[in-house]
Amino acid sequence: MSNADPAQSLRQRLQPQQRQLFLLASGLSTAGSFAGLTAKGWILMHGTGEPLMLALHFAALSLPALLLSGPAGVLTDRIGSEVVLIRAQWGLFAGGLLGALAIPLLAGQAQVLLLLLSTLVVGVASSFELTARNKYTALLVDAPSELAPFLASFSVVFNVGKLVGPPLGGWLLAIAGPTLALGIDAATYLLPIATVLWLLSPRREAERSSGEGRSASLATAWRECGPQLRHILRFTALACLVVFFHPGLAPYMAAELVGPSPYALGLFTGVLAAGSITGGLLLQRQSRWWSQRPGLLLGGCTTITAGAQLLLACAGSSQLLSLAMVFLIGMGTAGLLGGSSLISQVGSPMQLRGRMAGLAQIAFLGGGGLSGLLAALLTRRYGLMATCGLLGGIGLALGLTELWKRGGMRLKEA
Repeated sequence: MSNADPAQSLRQRLQPQQRQLFLLASGLSTAGSFAGLTAKGWILMHGTGEPLMLALHFAALSLPALLLSGPAGVLTDRIGSEVVLIRAQWGLFAGGLLGALAIPLLAGQAQVLLLLLSTLVVGVASSFELTARNKYTALLVDAPSELAPFLASFSVVFNVGKLVGPPLGGWLLAIAGPTLALGIDAATYLLPIATVLWLLSPRREAERSSGEGRSASLATAWRECGPQLRHILRFTALACLVVFFHPGLAPYMAAELVGPSPYALGLFTGVLAAGSITGGLLLQRQSRWWSQRPGLLLGGCTTITAGAQLLLACAGSSQLLSLAMVFLIGMGTAGLLGGSSLISQVGSPMQLRGRMAGLAQIAFLGGGGLSGLLAALLTRRYGLMATCGLLGGIGLALGLTELWKRGGMRLKEA
């Protein structure tokens, strides 16, 4: 009997549960990642006291999507989603390891720079990992009708990781110090690698490559995806620019609204994640219905998020009201991000899905990264509450306009 037989037998036994295994590995990795990001954010906030540094930290995570999600999509469609996914996961592990080594080996400015470099490496690898994973999910479903619920499940799993990770990061910071928190972050990236390499049996015959040449370019995908998907991507980018700044300023917002300790940061991000889980679950329960009504979904989520930002600006010293608005912000942005990713996949043919995932990432992560920088600059000049009010007002007008003009839009599945 060959050495490969036991591994093949294990894959066959696990095949009915392979989607759950992939979701579980992704969720554990996400929780570790958010624990690490929380630790890095608190270290930077504690060491510098500068909100702009926090915005740079989040920008290092998200802005690579502006430059690399397009090439990631082209590469995914050209050589296959599984190959790109595995390579990107090794890149995530390398980035996490850099952050873990920064604490015991360096101090002061050198430590800050290595922490930012660690996050930048994670951001670069994430641009490829998220793009490839979105297309790879289609290889794990048995029928096209199963794709929308499976994709929506990742939004729930991601936000559960957001709920568990930050309190874990805050707890580890307070009890054991930052090195352990960042070490766990690095170790959890190994879980998806092992799962994809040894446990999953994707339907590789369902993969559709684009080939090479001009037809495989990002510009071709933009032209061929159709006017509805082009509008959806444009709207997502603009909406994220004005309502998706809270990840970059989370430690600063937590200090302003709750308190300066790691526990306060854990509470703030936990409430935010609880809202995100709620939004993800609402999206998952009727994922096919929502994916066919993109104007209603994205316009509604933008309106909820922006309205909560406006009310947050008016909350004053009421911590309970502030946290309630943070919950709504999490719920609205989860629907906005998860919805745009879901729609871009369900509404496009298989040979475009890698590039469409890249374009969706450019829209929401690029817009979010720029939003964090914009909000940080406005906060330095006018204060946090005035920034929430200004950007919330713009976002509310944007969301209501989308509901009015395109609330009745219908999108067919590819």
